[in-house]
Amino acid sequence: MTALLAIDLGTESARACVYAADGATLGRGESGYPTVFPRPGWAEQDPEDWWRAVVFAVRAALAEAGSPPVAGLAVATTASTVAVLDAAGRPLRPALLWMDARASAESELTAAADHRVLAYAGGADAVEWLVPKAMWLARNEPETYRAAHRITEAVDYLVWRLTGEWAGSRMNAVCKWNHDPLGTGLPDDLYATFGVPDLRDKLPGRIVPVGDPVAPAGAAAREELGIRGQAMVCAGGIDAHLSLLAIGGARTGRVSMVSGTSTAFVTEIGTPVFPPTVWGPYPDALNAGRWLIEGGQVSSGSVLTWAGEALLGCPRAELPRLIAEAAALPPGEHGLLVLDYFMGNRTPLRDPKLRGAVLGLTLASRPVEIYRAAVEGVAYGTRQVLESFVEGGVPVDEVYVSGGIRHNPLWLRTTADVLGRPLRLVEGDNLTLRACAVIAAAGTGQTGSLAEAAAGFALPTRTVEPDGIHHEVYQRGYADYRAATAATRGIAHRLTTPRGPEVPV
Repeated sequence: MTALLAIDLGTESARACVYAADGATLGRGESGYPTVFPRPGWAEQDPEDWWRAVVFAVRAALAEAGSPPVAGLAVATTASTVAVLDAAGRPLRPALLWMDARASAESELTAAADHRVLAYAGGADAVEWLVPKAMWLARNEPETYRAAHRITEAVDYLVWRLTGEWAGSRMNAVCKWNHDPLGTGLPDDLYATFGVPDLRDKLPGRIVPVGDPVAPAGAAAREELGIRGQAMVCAGGIDAHLSLLAIGGARTGRVSMVSGTSTAFVTEIGTPVFPPTVWGPYPDALNAGRWLIEGGQVSSGSVLTWAGEALLGCPRAELPRLIAEAAALPPGEHGLLVLDYFMGNRTPLRDPKLRGAVLGLTLASRPVEIYRAAVEGVAYGTRQVLESFVEGGVPVDEVYVSGGIRHNPLWLRTTADVLGRPLRLVEGDNLTLRACAVIAAAGTGQTGSLAEAAAGFALPTRTVEPDGIHHEVYQRGYADYRAATAATRGIAHRLTTPRGPEVPV
């Protein structure tokens, strides 16, 4: 029996899973790596750590599965997590993690450009994307930029480690590099306007649609990973975006909401719309002839980790008790409001300089109330994103929820109540890993199209219904959230660039 191998490089760890041809799980593995935060708003990792974690996770998954021969595999990663490499593939500096917001000035510059492809990006490149990060490198570390043979996404780095070939995922290229699959491809004229005229030469030259074969895994990689079989590497892409393949496939009105460290919202539509409050519409990013829409919260689960562990000092093992105590409180009676912009806002405000806040504190405020308010603040941010979809002409009929949110019952329940709509909670598996199995199955010819493979690998769900009374209470809290966001925006911008002490003249 041949198997399918899925690799998911997340924010904190690499995960691997071995699947049978029918989607049954055969083995799992996971290994973590550190993130360094050298300055506020900056986040870096070592690409060599990624590979070490992938090797450990894959070997563990294959061992648990009984080491079956692998017919095909696919990789998904966070995006844009950007590696800067020399001609031998060695890192020239730490990789810039997706949440790294140092390129905010460069992102603002892209908004001033007049180019047709920017219509697919809401008029500007976001601070998280590869192009503004490359611009930042060229302006602030010019020697490193000039020496870089590759400036590339984490997913393409791993494909190179696996196959020895530089092949970019069309999903990443369309969503993060301003690649235009309906026009001229990579926009050299736009890159020149941005001050990186040679960026094309540093990107993977071959761009491959999601699900298409790239190349078999090389002999050295197979030996290091402990893989038997041909192991055809098929083009993957962005972790959250691919989740649509694990919920039965993409269709208009179906939104996949992947909530972990951050929250990503992805859907596909048949006819493009161009609101400035979303990322996209991206042509042919996942399925040819369709348009991908993306929204997101930069910090969601990470806000709750900060509130519970860093601020309140609650050990991780005791978090269930804190969550249960917070769940016992009536909604809205604590008098507190949390803004979830700890690393800025992804959409709909597209503002990397927004910052988090806790409002309404008194000397009587209790830790459990602060935690409850943090959960509610994250849920308000979720509502803000989904409302921007609907207001921008993007249908939201079904919301499929997955990720770390399912491990926090208060977060899940509060999200349903704040939204006032049922949520379809995906049971069991990691959606990104299952989506990679769908890709590998389609790319190796074990199924038909991506859509057919997605239908066959779909996971069961259960419905989380909202509480109507709680929803009415949260209407007031959400109004305060929107008003507080507007009121504190100018202060947040000033705080992102604090002035040093005054020097007497």
